[in-house]
Amino acid sequence: MKYKIDENESSIDISINDVKDKKEKLLEAFQECQEGRCSCPTEEYKKLDSLEIDDDDGNINLHLKSKDGSKINIEEINKCMEHTKNQIK
Repeated sequence: MKYKIDENESSIDISINDVKDKKEKLLEAFQECQEGRCSCPTEEYKKLDSLEIDDDDGNINLHLKSKDGSKINIEEINKCMEHTKNQIK
């Protein structure tokens, strides 16, 4: 699994490539985050207004939008991605 994080003013876009046979487990993990049941060791999900998941033919794209007046910490999101990567082995 390889990923790239792009930060914008009020959102973060994550492109995940090379998911191979882990795609379904990754989608399940991201859906848990989308539903507020995230297992990541961070409180950043409290700043999250929405999480869109796009299953793009072998890749996964995530769009995280922060609540008004909040800014999601990209370093914490990177930790969360590493946590998820390590959970899905």
